[in-house]
Amino acid sequence: MIKDRNSYRILIIEDNHGDFLLVEDFLTEQIAFPIITHANNFKEAAAILSLPGTAFDIILLDLSLPDKNGEDLVTQMLQIAPLSPLIILTGFTDIDFSIKSIAKGITDYILKDDLNAGMLYKSIVYAIERKKAILELKESEKRYSDLFHLSPQPMCIYEFETYRFKDVNNAAIEHYGYSYEEFLSMTLFDLVPEEERPKVKAGIVDQERQLNKTYTGKLRNCKKSGEIIEVETYSTPLLINDKPVTLVIGIDVTEKNLYEHKITKAIIKTQEDERYEIGGELHDNVCQILVSSLMSLGLLKKSVPDAAMPLLTQCRDYISMASVEIRNLSHQLAPAFFNESNLEDAFKILLKTFNIENKYIIRLHYDDSMKKTDLPLDLQLNLYRILQEQLKNIYKYSGAKFIELDILIYNKKLKMRIADNGVGFDVSTVKKGIGLANMKRRAELFSGNLEIDSSPGDGCKITVDIPLDVLKPAKA
Repeated sequence: MIKDRNSYRILIIEDNHGDFLLVEDFLTEQIAFPIITHANNFKEAAAILSLPGTAFDIILLDLSLPDKNGEDLVTQMLQIAPLSPLIILTGFTDIDFSIKSIAKGITDYILKDDLNAGMLYKSIVYAIERKKAILELKESEKRYSDLFHLSPQPMCIYEFETYRFKDVNNAAIEHYGYSYEEFLSMTLFDLVPEEERPKVKAGIVDQERQLNKTYTGKLRNCKKSGEIIEVETYSTPLLINDKPVTLVIGIDVTEKNLYEHKITKAIIKTQEDERYEIGGELHDNVCQILVSSLMSLGLLKKSVPDAAMPLLTQCRDYISMASVEIRNLSHQLAPAFFNESNLEDAFKILLKTFNIENKYIIRLHYDDSMKKTDLPLDLQLNLYRILQEQLKNIYKYSGAKFIELDILIYNKKLKMRIADNGVGFDVSTVKKGIGLANMKRRAELFSGNLEIDSSPGDGCKITVDIPLDVLKPAKA
């Protein structure tokens, strides 16, 4: 018979010398070089196990020793040798006690009357491998626990079915202001403003469709103090104790977004200043030159021969057309609602100018809720620019005949929808051009969101959502 040539360090705790010799024979029958240590009682075993550097691959324990026995013996042995697998060898056929012992952490429970070399060897190998797996699992769980609880980023785990929190780390407790106990009485949606909850549910449904996929998203969270923060979330489905849960990491990007928004606002302000300067020059200087030209042509009218009169009239018409075009262009570059008009009027003028050839059927719905809301001027300007950019896209690419513009206040959000019945496009394959990026960036300046809904042959719909609770009055 081929013996196992691995080295096994074995502690046998047995007060009956005959039983010890029998076990020793069984071991040497299956294992080539067992390193066997013998203890006659619990006191000797405890002394051996307390020696520095002492470790055993397996401990074989008689259940009835002169100085300790039964449940107390099992409990004490598990305490003084927690890293070594423990097999009980006994003559007592107490099924209930054997079940209790295994529940406590004993690896195996073998009756001496049934013992043989093969059974003992298999039990030892199984016990060692099982203990190794348990220790690896505990180490893995410890690494996970350390990674989770010591992470500087807020992290939480919620139940897949109920959305109730199962665990949160210290960073989440400190950042959101809720205690651990308060978190465990809450659900994921308790951290989300009411108007954001449909978006969160849609994200969860999307993740359910893509099993085992990490989902990323941006949303707003609410701290215990009521402060609203902007968060980038990363969520991953897990199995813990065979139950589906979701791990979520939330990174507060409020300050980062504020910094980026300041940069974007500075860029946009520079662009707007240039536009206003150019628009002002066109309106105040070039238009005045054209008006002067018309006046000069009027003075020449009496001295122009009748044969040249049609040419003079044509020149005056062309100058008048140029004046209108420049005036329209200057209004587009520098919309007038900052001074003597409002957003609704600015939209009407823009749409009228855009549709000067009457190529489109345009429907504008400017809801009464908007008329009762005092919007910051910088938001009005950015909404105007978004509409302006999308009208340019419709003109260049859509082939549409019908355009619909809706703007209203609903569910604590400003909503603007620009829809057309053009050729549409595949949103997943279209190039993200500068125009679309600028539109999206302008919405995000106000913690808003811009979504594009289109498909080939089905037109295009741009929807802008701006939460009103984050708006601040524009500075004069």
